[in-house]
Amino acid sequence: MRYFLKLSYNGMNFHGWQSQPNAVSVQETIEKALSTILRQPISITGAGRTDTGVHARIMFSHFDYPETIEDKKRFLLSLNRLIGKDIAIHELYPVPEDAHARFDATSRTYKYFIGFEKNPFLKELYWQSPSFLSIEKMNEAAEILKGVSDFTSFAKLHSDVKTNICDVREAYWLPLYKDKEGSDFMGTLKDGIVFTITADRFLRNMVRAIVGTLVEVGRNKISINDFKEIVDERNRCSAGTSMPPNALFLWDITYPYIHS
Repeated sequence: MRYFLKLSYNGMNFHGWQSQPNAVSVQETIEKALSTILRQPISITGAGRTDTGVHARIMFSHFDYPETIEDKKRFLLSLNRLIGKDIAIHELYPVPEDAHARFDATSRTYKYFIGFEKNPFLKELYWQSPSFLSIEKMNEAAEILKGVSDFTSFAKLHSDVKTNICDVREAYWLPLYKDKEGSDFMGTLKDGIVFTITADRFLRNMVRAIVGTLVEVGRNKISINDFKEIVDERNRCSAGTSMPPNALFLWDITYPYIHS
């Protein structure tokens, strides 16, 4: 049988999602716990890869197991005990054997949090801007992204992807207090803004590079036309620097057969 796991994690202590030599990853941590509970080697496939330090409010993965997991509540309790404090497993879904956590996802949403105040309790979850940012100009520039298909300007160099084509469906900034989910999530952070972007897929480092370039627009370092030219150039060296990973969250993933 094939199962989907719905989970979340704080990425601060992980070297990203994907297993890698000599580094602790989210994938490896979950696989070890599953293998212990189910008493056989278990490998999981995630809906995507997050970089070192990036968090996930919602992530999905799938794994195969030849038996039916009858007591789902007990299974989840056991799994959560083993995986440590930085990961939470929320749900287990039996799915068709051809269901795929990565390829069946119809959209992915990320949020990036920027604060204008110092908050020692949330310092690992947002980026503190040292100066005023024009949310109006950043939104005008973000609107350009919805008319773009090739995101080479914001793609990590020398990656192994076959195409840099993405379908961005939403890209906008809001004051934190106007983003209900975001403001509830961040709690005591009051003075801030949040960037939301939804697409069918994302490239490595893409969101942080986009945010870094939009921040340059918000600081009046580059114009809206400059931003459009950067997109059109399809040259990563033309875009802004990548923003710190700690403020980035994989926020949501949608599937045609899971309503979470």
